[in-house]
Amino acid sequence: MPTQSPFLDFVTEEMYKRRYAKRTVETYLHWIRFYILFHKKRHPKDLAEQHVDQFLTYLAVNRHVAVQTQALALNALSFLYKEILQRPLSLNLNFNQSSKPRKLPVVLTKDEIKRLLREIDPGYLLLAQLLYGSGLRLMEAVRLRVAAIDFDYLSIMVKVVSTVG
Repeated sequence: MPTQSPFLDFVTEEMYKRRYAKRTVETYLHWIRFYILFHKKRHPKDLAEQHVDQFLTYLAVNRHVAVQTQALALNALSFLYKEILQRPLSLNLNFNQSSKPRKLPVVLTKDEIKRLLREIDPGYLLLAQLLYGSGLRLMEAVRLRVAAIDFDYLSIMVKVVSTVG
């Protein structure tokens, strides 16, 4: 893994201290790193809100990102400025909002699901069926224990580990 700057190491450490999920940490670091590179490797403490506006506008106008993607980048930068640099962003940022329409999720037919499940390695079949049938998240299913299954009521008890991230 390529080494990152001491600043990004510090940001990573702070997010893990605050118990952010691993994927949230990775995503926020991606956007913070992209923001720094966009501004020619200038340190975020030397950048103002207008630079945040420029970056978010660039994402919408030049990169044509979806609304949710732009919002995710904004959340990452909001965390950076509020929690790391102790300079919260104002509520009246002036950037062009993305207009890319939201994609509808792909829904598979029952036959497509059956064909898909037939192709899965038998060692992972139960996990795949559990994910599909219960709506569990991947890590919830991986961490599932027999004690969490109520066979009388045909239900599963899922313990919420973290609500942050």
